[in-house]
Amino acid sequence: MNSTIQLELNNQFNGLQVPFEALCKQVETLEKSELFPIQAGELSLAFVDDQTLASIHAEFMDDPNPTDVITFAAEPAMESAGEILISVDRAIEQARQQGVPFSHELSLYFIHGWLHLAGYTDDTPEAILEMRAAEKTAMRLLQDRGQLDDFTITEF
Repeated sequence: MNSTIQLELNNQFNGLQVPFEALCKQVETLEKSELFPIQAGELSLAFVDDQTLASIHAEFMDDPNPTDVITFAAEPAMESAGEILISVDRAIEQARQQGVPFSHELSLYFIHGWLHLAGYTDDTPEAILEMRAAEKTAMRLLQDRGQLDDFTITEF
């Protein structure tokens, strides 16, 4: 099966090491599983700091608070699979608070954004439960393939 998703990576976070090939493997695994299909096209993935994501959150969602992930829907006419923006600051903080590996937390944020593109929401208690179950399934899928330990950060 040929990939119908082309990944565009924009790493704006100083000290974050994101192997492009590792991300491509995660995309390929999620896509081939066919559990969470998203629109074909270019998938833009950006790693940013809290300040940058809070600014985007304020501009597009009228909420100036920091958040972990923002997802913009696919635009088939533009051959876009969508855009996922991830706060590395949030991933660092949550990984420390929960005692989980940083790389796993960052992968979870990527998965969360992917699931939004696949149609999952988190705006009701029921939707949140569905989102969490899908996140666990996707994380297990990547973990079973050894694809959760590829991201490192020098400050962590």
